[in-house]
Amino acid sequence: MHVVVVIPAYNEGEQLQVTLTELCSTPYTLVLVDDGSTDQTGEIVRHYPVHYVRHPVNLGQGAALETGTRYAVHLKADAVIHFDADGQHPVDEIPALLDPILRGEADVVLGSRFFGSQGIAAVPPSKRILLRAARLVSALFTGVWLTDTHNGFRALSRKAALSISLRESGFAHATEILEEIRRHGLRYCEIPVTIRYTEYSRRKGQKLRNSLNILFDLILHKVSHGVN
Repeated sequence: MHVVVVIPAYNEGEQLQVTLTELCSTPYTLVLVDDGSTDQTGEIVRHYPVHYVRHPVNLGQGAALETGTRYAVHLKADAVIHFDADGQHPVDEIPALLDPILRGEADVVLGSRFFGSQGIAAVPPSKRILLRAARLVSALFTGVWLTDTHNGFRALSRKAALSISLRESGFAHATEILEEIRRHGLRYCEIPVTIRYTEYSRRKGQKLRNSLNILFDLILHKVSHGVN
């Protein structure tokens, strides 16, 4: 199976070397989408065997994932992994994400940090509450009930990668993925994954306002699509 790991990155230079070094120990093809970074991302990537795609301006994580997934399809990927650049996702858990696809049991495999008490305890309390609220709102909007709606660690079969098309560039892309799953009748499942809340990720991406933005983007997404 040809597996392509898509890594959206925006100003992740401080952590990127560690993430790419870990990923380069795997047999997977790597595609890094530089979403208009203004740091040393481009220089760092030059030293690694990865496909490098750059947006000239910052478009958002949803747009970066769409670009990376389309590129993976072009590379004739049999499966696509979405993997954050900030070091939160353990490389050694990728095979578990791929397993349901390999066994023909799912088209999309979604990682969940809310399977088991250990995973739940690792999530900062304020973020935990808002992610639970986002899960409820997302389920009401899409009809797809998950334990963890906004987890960026996921696997797509080639069929799913060809079917799912993202127009949302912000946090709402996670809800749009669920809408696409339902619209195309794709089979999906959740599996437990570990999210590593490092000092870097807490400082850069785990602020309360970012969790609130998830809810805001969900509501905005629903309103805009309702109007259209």
